[in-house]
Amino acid sequence: MQLPDPGLYRTTTPYPGREGDITANCLVYVGVPTNGGLPFVVRPGANRKNRWFWGEPTIPLRAVNWAESLVKLPSEGFYVLPEEISFDGGGRWLMNAIVQLGYNEEGRGILFIAEQHEAEEKNILSFSERGRVIDDNLLKRLNWAPILPVDTDE
Repeated sequence: MQLPDPGLYRTTTPYPGREGDITANCLVYVGVPTNGGLPFVVRPGANRKNRWFWGEPTIPLRAVNWAESLVKLPSEGFYVLPEEISFDGGGRWLMNAIVQLGYNEEGRGILFIAEQHEAEEKNILSFSERGRVIDDNLLKRLNWAPILPVDTDE
């Protein structure tokens, strides 16, 4: 029985027997319980800082044929653009710009451009809550940016 690795996926067909919970063309997370139980699939629950946190219900992943239809997606996080992107009506994002990758509920990639606000006292980058949906071709070519997460409680 070949099940997908843990991570983000876009569905292509509804989950058999749970069609109302997991539809075609939706973002899901496939995980493995820490207790070693059956892998599970779950839909997004809440979005904070352009990242999904997972909701309920978690559904045991028993439908192997369905799992084979999933489209693997890159992890949410920070990347750099592989090329310049020009927008209809003007504006552009430069090659190698730092972006945050998120997803909509349909599993389509959304990019949020890094901004440095001159009035901000701290030397930090900010990311808008509004991004731009991208096609799968660009999604596959993003380059991971190793930005160190820091716990501010330390």
